[in-house]
Formats: sequence, structure tokens, C-alpha cells
Amino acid sequence: MTRSIRWRSIAGNGFVCVLCAATLVGLTPTASAGDHGHGHSGGDDHGHGDDHGHGDDHGHGDDHGHGDDHGHGDDHGHGDDHGHGDDGGGCHGDDDDDDDHGGDDETTLYVWTSDQARIAKDFLAVIDFDEHSSTYGQVLTTVSVDTSGNEAHHCHLSADKDTLACGGLLSLLKGQNDMFFFDVSDARHPVYTGSVHAPNSAITDDFFPLDNGGFLVTNMGSATGGPGGRVVELDSDHHVVAEYPSAPDTGFNPHGISADPSLNLMVTSDFVNPASTLNAVPGDMEFRHSIRVWDFNARTILRTVDIPDAPGTMDTKLIAGDSQGRAITGGMFSGLVFTVDTATGTYTQSFDCDDIVPHVETDIDGGMLQLITMPKDGNRLIFALFQAGQVGMLDITDRYHFTQLGDPVDLGFNSGPHNHVLTEDQKRLVVSDYFLDEDDFGKVHFDGDHKVHVIDVTDDSMTLDPGFGLDFNTAFSTGPARPHGMAVK
Repeated sequence: MTRSIRWRSIAGNGFVCVLCAATLVGLTPTASAGDHGHGHSGGDDHGHGDDHGHGDDHGHGDDHGHGDDHGHGDDHGHGDDHGHGDDGGGCHGDDDDDDDHGGDDETTLYVWTSDQARIAKDFLAVIDFDEHSSTYGQVLTTVSVDTSGNEAHHCHLSADKDTLACGGLLSLLKGQNDMFFFDVSDARHPVYTGSVHAPNSAITDDFFPLDNGGFLVTNMGSATGGPGGRVVELDSDHHVVAEYPSAPDTGFNPHGISADPSLNLMVTSDFVNPASTLNAVPGDMEFRHSIRVWDFNARTILRTVDIPDAPGTMDTKLIAGDSQGRAITGGMFSGLVFTVDTATGTYTQSFDCDDIVPHVETDIDGGMLQLITMPKDGNRLIFALFQAGQVGMLDITDRYHFTQLGDPVDLGFNSGPHNHVLTEDQKRLVVSDYFLDEDDFGKVHFDGDHKVHVIDVTDDSMTLDPGFGLDFNTAFSTGPARPHGMAVK
């Protein structure tokens, strides 16, 4: 099925490297990690440049600063200063990429956050997630990293849930490392342990935890932030093992990632050429519309599934427990949801977000589809619509014809729900209202209202938790902050 799509700007313009463009827009690159050196370093010593022999000089640039004070004291009365980096929490990660972000007793919520003014250091906010606590929904403390302006994006726990990995989407603009790590073995007392970057790619987006304690990471752009991103493999010590593929095509800009090792299968979704989002780069933004199917063990791309009616394939998820290894994706700017047959490289439209009831009229078709979450049962799909301000759930039992389950949760028109994570018991969904605002240097202005919500989830309905409501515009003494990556432990 093909229909006319409102707001579809997918121009094939050239690009200028993001680091060069940063100078054009007044963002001065800093000499983080020894000017992209790749050695381990503690605190301010970034110049060791160790080569660990993992091919293509995959260095490791760890900055082991502990962010003792970024000045984000909150207004909730949980102590005099929440910026000391010693009182914090853990974060979440996908075990099987089904957004199960914690253990059976999940009482701490972590939100990977940026200062709206891009002045204060980026930080992990630690929030009381215990429904029986008198301080439920309040900020307990924050733990900062050693740099600012990274544009805090996604975060995930390691397989053993003792390490939290966080991404800086725009760290490249300041010449900084873009993958950050916290020791969260003591759930409410995380320690920032350092950061790394990969030599051949940047624009860090999402993480998939590996059984060996490492991660696969989607870096959406090349080393200069343009076409040709990579999937980066990190070992348990956060060293860069390799970047895949070694010679990507110019349309490879991976954003979402999902894998099922038991099927030897992985999928990634191409989203946008990052450089094209900057004002310094002329022309329209170059949105992608393709899914890559991988041999998980070999780390090689088997096939590319191009879906023209899905401009902006932001996310993809393998259907949990599906022996055929089918995946789901959607177009951010069409609102169309597709089932992808990874074995044959074919796809079928399975839902249209314009059909959501109640319908909210928006500039972008389907209310601007964002990330998707796959519950463990593999029979439902949770989604967020940024402009419509809705979070809803679909019945996907019929793999090629999805139906709406209950009424969506209404967070308000243009409130901006983007990221959402489901607790291990599948009963609570945490939602953050912020996607990306490139302020005066870029073309992307999807800011949201900076709130974090909790939604109670049943098999066929979702209800907003009235006891939880956190506003990141007022929660910190340094001013408004932008919440993005989230986790519970």
C-alpha cells in the first residue's frame, strides 16, 4: 500500500564533516582524549594512545574522571547537593532486546540527561522508583561525566547489570568521547568510570548488551559524522574490538538495533545522515528508510531491506519468540508500521498510526512515530507518537495485521514522548518527553516538554500513574535539563 506522505524531506545532498561544521556554527572542538587519541587515561591525562591490536587502530580513550560536582542540586529536598557523583543509581539494559531494563525488585530509575544550556556537565539522574517510598518519583542524586554538550542519548545495562553504558549523540561537535560508562553494581551509588570513542565512526545512538559483558553500539555516522556509520563492538573492559562493516555504503546510518543470538540474527535500522541535520550543511535532511539484516555471529550484513514508505526508520525490534525471526519497524514521517521478513528481505505494512483512536491531527502523518518497545510475550508492541503526545499499544498476534489495544495514554499535544522502557515484570513503562533539539546550530527541533512519566501496563491497557510526575525543567538548580536515556534497576 502506498499513500501520499505529509512532510517527506529526503534530499540527496552532499555533506560537510560534522567536526568541520561545528566550527562553522560556533561550537569549538575540545581536545578530549588526547585529540581523539585512543589510550586509557585517568582524570585529565588523555595521551597514552595504546593500540590494542583490534584492527584499524581501535583505541580506547578512557577518561576516568568521576564528575564530582556538576551543580545539579534538585528542588525536591533529598539532600543539599545532588551533584557529587557518589550517591547515585544504576541503569537499565536489554537482555534480549525486549526492553527489560532491570531486576525483579526495581526501585531505582536512571535518566541520562543533558543540561539544556549545554554548559553544565551531562549527568545521570538517580530517581526513587519504589512505589511504596515516601519519596517516590523524586530525584535522589546525580552523577556527572567529565564533559558537557554531548547530547545525552540512549543508555543500557550490561548483561550482568553491573555496568551502565551511555551515548553522547553530538559529542563529535566538541571533539569529545561519545561512549560513557558507570559502575552500577551498587545500585544507588553509581561511579562514573570513564569514556571511549571509536576511530572510524561517531554519533552514538543505541546499545545492545553482549553475554560476555561487552556491547554492540550503533554509531550513526562516520568518523566525521557523515554517511557510512558503523556498529561498534566493545569488550567487557570497554575496549573497541572492531567496527562493522569495515567498508559501509553511504546509506548505512544505523540507529536502532535488535538481536537474537539463538537465531544468529541481528537487525539495525538506518535513520538519517547526521551531518545533514546541521545548519552548516545546505539542503534538506537526508532521512533513510532501510533495515539491515545481519549474521549475528559473523557480524556481517546479509541483506538490506529498503522500505520507501517508511522515511526515517528510527527503530526496529525482532519479534520476541518468533521462530521465523521477523522484525518490526516504522517510518517516523509516515506513521506506517511494517513487518519485515528477515529471511526473504520482504516487508508488509501491518499498521497505520493515522488509524489510532482517538485520532490527533498533526503536521506529520501518524503523529510522528518514535521508538518501539517489544514486551516479552511477543504479542504486543508499545509505541510513542511525539507530536500527537500519545503512548499506545498494539496487538501483533497476527504478524501482518496489527490492531489497537485499549486507548492510548494522552500526555498532551506535542508533549514529545520519545523513549520508553518496560520494567522486568512488564507492569510499568517509563517514558521521557524529549527527542533532540539542535538549538541554533541545527535543523532538528523536537524538544518535548522535558517530563518523565510512568505508565501502568496490563495485557490490554495502559494507564498513567498519577503518583509519578517529574519535570526536568525545574528539578535541578542549574536550570532546565533534557531527559533522554532511561533505565530501572
